[in-house]
This record gives sequence, C-alpha cells and structure tokens, in this order.
Amino acid sequence: MTINLTVAFAIAVLYSVGFYLLMQRSLMRILLGIVVLGHGSNLLLQIAGGPPGRPPMLDIARPEEMTDPLPQAMALTAIVITFALTTFLLALAYRSWSLLGHDEVRDDVEDRRIQRLEKRMESGEDADHDSTEDEPAKESAQ
Repeated sequence: MTINLTVAFAIAVLYSVGFYLLMQRSLMRILLGIVVLGHGSNLLLQIAGGPPGRPPMLDIARPEEMTDPLPQAMALTAIVITFALTTFLLALAYRSWSLLGHDEVRDDVEDRRIQRLEKRMESGEDADHDSTEDEPAKESAQ
C-alpha cells in the first residue's frame, strides 16, 4: 500500500497549524486548533484504513478484498469527541467574553507564587517567609 504524498503533506500541515493554534492564548484560536487537529486526525485514520474494498461480510468477498471497518469507526468516534470538545470550548469562550470582555487565558496567580517559592527554596532562603510580592497575590485571590 502506498500513501499519496499530497495527502501526507495535507495531514502534516493540518497537524502543524492545529498545534500552532493550540499554543495561543485566545480561546477562539485554541478552539480552531482543536477543530483543525480533529480534521487532521480523521484524515489520518481514513488513510490508515487503506484503500477502499468490499464490505467485510463472509460469502460476499474474499478476506484479502475486505475493508477494515475499525478505522472508520474510530474516525466517527473522533468526530463526536471533536464536536463535544468544540461545544465545550465555545461555552468557555462565550462565558469568558461575557464576564471579562475578552477570551484570553491569563496566567494563574497561584502558579507564579509557587514558582517564586521554588526559586527561594533552591537558593536556600526561608520558604516560610512571605515577601511583599505575595501580598497582592493573596489579596486578589480572596
């Protein structure tokens, strides 16, 4: 079985664009990245299924002429999962837009505090000591 280079290139482009969009901070770009990755995965699954053949039923076709139905079933499952994830991310983006006025994912304040704490522990400083940098983070968290 040979793979068409055009289809292989299309799959590579879909995966590249999808991963690039996934790494962005905007929820709409993340959503588009998920959708593009879903299309790339579906195309990959269809290519992995091999060339079209006869239905996999006994007494109709010889075993070497039959098509494997598993990649098609996996592609249908991938479509459903991509649709569910798309609707979930659309709801998150809408909620973010209605509450904050933008859909950009912000850094977590707690992550920054833990990162500063780890740096202090590595340098040998007292980890229990709260600096003045942590005070605004504590107030905003409450």
